[in-house]
Amino acid sequence: MRDRALTRGRVETVMRQMETSLLDGTWRAGAKLPSERVLAQQYEVARNTVREAIQRLAARGLVQSRPGAGVFVTDQLRTGFASPWGQLVSDHPALRDDILEFRRVLEGATAYFAALRASDDDLARIRALMLELERTREVDDKAAEADADAKLHEVIAQASHNAMFLHLHTSVLGVLREHITINGTGLRVQNEDAPDLLLQQHRTLCDAIVARRPEEARTAMQTHIDFVRTRVGDEIGWPESGPTSAVKTSAPVWGGGAQGAPAGAARRGKSAQGGSGASAQKRGAGAGKAAGAARTRRRAPDGQA
Repeated sequence: MRDRALTRGRVETVMRQMETSLLDGTWRAGAKLPSERVLAQQYEVARNTVREAIQRLAARGLVQSRPGAGVFVTDQLRTGFASPWGQLVSDHPALRDDILEFRRVLEGATAYFAALRASDDDLARIRALMLELERTREVDDKAAEADADAKLHEVIAQASHNAMFLHLHTSVLGVLREHITINGTGLRVQNEDAPDLLLQQHRTLCDAIVARRPEEARTAMQTHIDFVRTRVGDEIGWPESGPTSAVKTSAPVWGGGAQGAPAGAARRGKSAQGGSGASAQKRGAGAGKAAGAARTRRRAPDGQA
């Protein structure tokens, strides 16, 4: 009984370590897992323990055994969210506005942390994709350039080494990849100056990450997405600031750098509040004064108000 409990505990421990490799991007979708012998040495357990841990992961659809080939990571972490969105984005161009808002927040953060945490291998992949972007620009292969663009954004997300950022990015990877490719190809075809401007924006972004300047990396990413949003908005004439908006507005360029709130989100909040916005501000100001007075009273010495 005790031996069985110890064995289950070891299997559980190994499985958790393997799950971490799946979550943090060490083992990416489609990647082949190391052999049982290598994993047993890495985790300092018997091969039977590794085998049982892999079987548990396979039962949950996270890995798949291919006879004669080995064990491979599935795309289970990517599915279940993105699939219906591709068609929705195509059918409802205004959804692109919401996706760009999402990308600005998420990818600004991933660029920041990539600059802080990227490994040498991560930086090598970023440099290689930047060279691929420059090559495709030089030969004017717009489709290949847009594909390299999407891959670069994916690699930057992986370089952030944050399990939640990576999970969010991979969960909607199909949407993001399609979105980046569609926008990238469209901008490059329909705007004569866009290809060179996009290339320069990516150079600035990659230079900041490679130089490990996180604030510059975040600003570069947000500036890049603001540019895309402005150009795409001009082309399709944003009918509204988002699919759930109550009022029609033109597409703004977000300001305020890393701290600035997306303008579209601010507008939607304001329109939802309607005429109560001003009164809410007054109530908020009154509450702030009352809280400040209370804090002052708590700090005051005995005998003082």
